[in-house]
Amino acid sequence: MTRDTVDVAIIGAGPYGLSLAAHLRAAGVDHRVFGEPMRLWRSHMPAGMFLKSQAFASNISTPEAHHTLEAFCKEHGYPYVSYGVPIHLKTFVAYGDWFQRTQVPELDEVLVRGVSPENGDRYVLSLADGRSVTARHVVVAVGVQHFAHTPDVLAALPPQLQSHTSHHSDLSPFRGRDVVVVGAGQSALESAALLHEAGAAVRVLARGGRLQWNGEPLPPSRPLWARLREPEVDLGSGWATWFYSSHAALFRHLPSRQRLYRARTALGPAGAHWLKPRIEGHIPIHLGHEIIDAQPAGDGVRLVARTRDADAVELHTEHVIAATGYRTDIGRVTFLNPALGTQVRTVGRTPHVGRTFESSVNGLYFVGPAVAPTFGPVMRFVCGTDFASRQLSRHLAAKVSRPVAIVPRARG
Repeated sequence: MTRDTVDVAIIGAGPYGLSLAAHLRAAGVDHRVFGEPMRLWRSHMPAGMFLKSQAFASNISTPEAHHTLEAFCKEHGYPYVSYGVPIHLKTFVAYGDWFQRTQVPELDEVLVRGVSPENGDRYVLSLADGRSVTARHVVVAVGVQHFAHTPDVLAALPPQLQSHTSHHSDLSPFRGRDVVVVGAGQSALESAALLHEAGAAVRVLARGGRLQWNGEPLPPSRPLWARLREPEVDLGSGWATWFYSSHAALFRHLPSRQRLYRARTALGPAGAHWLKPRIEGHIPIHLGHEIIDAQPAGDGVRLVARTRDADAVELHTEHVIAATGYRTDIGRVTFLNPALGTQVRTVGRTPHVGRTFESSVNGLYFVGPAVAPTFGPVMRFVCGTDFASRQLSRHLAAKVSRPVAIVPRARG
């Protein structure tokens, strides 16, 4: 059977995969993109959600920067304010679909089930529809849906009693039910607000002693001295945030332990300022509560939480939603051949990549949230597509004419 061969295969059709494809297309690099467009945003985020990023920082990168969120909104009649007004999830998904139609029309809407090395210089991709494709270079551009983290104490519950926020694109089925949300970040607080507004009786349990809220947008007309003291950038405000937003290449040179810590904690957990009025006075927040036991009880769950005073508090609910974030683990990228996956050098279970996003296995690349511990928190946001796509597309454009040997690199 004849098998298609391509220079670059991109696995994933979210913002990072679509952006890289647009850059490769402009550079004339032979490539194919596999996946369902905007799958994470469409199927793993709740309807009614708003983006935490500012609109001006929510553009999927293209070489000429013509296909911005603003351009889409103006062309299709969606409301758009560049700064200070959150973007609705529905608007962003529609933007991503438009971006895909106009910039990546050749998208192959099929999932990749397996990636294996072949003949030492190429890979074979096994597709869900039974086809297979050979690629000389593979870019893994999957979203965080592979890495949803549920604490062990909750994961042991049956699925009808517990779930992760990524399991829900529609929270209306919880109308009239009692729900506990575990977490203190944007996902926990916004899910709680949406559950309350859908008619659920909801409580939030958080380990910390207080909730963190992001400040309101800084006035654009601030004097120069104020802008120098606290610059406003893609990821927020402040000089540390400026570094994360603008210097991903330098972030890579920080010590690995520091990179892991900052990638995980730099921008949260915290709720957006516009969410605060929907929480305070509406939803009970139990701070300083760490769940130490969870057991089925009748038709619901009995939770035992340890408080800051070391007391044990018992709560009963019908369902627990873990808004406990995501933890990248290359072992959970199940489509990678196990032998191939073990060759990938890691830092904290995330793929360690070089300046061109290439892993320790030649010809295998990772972009997006999976490499936040290498390039910083910006890789968790749409605005990171610009750095990643420009860096990687230049590298691939220069490399496609040269053969690649699929062997581990030397460590160091």
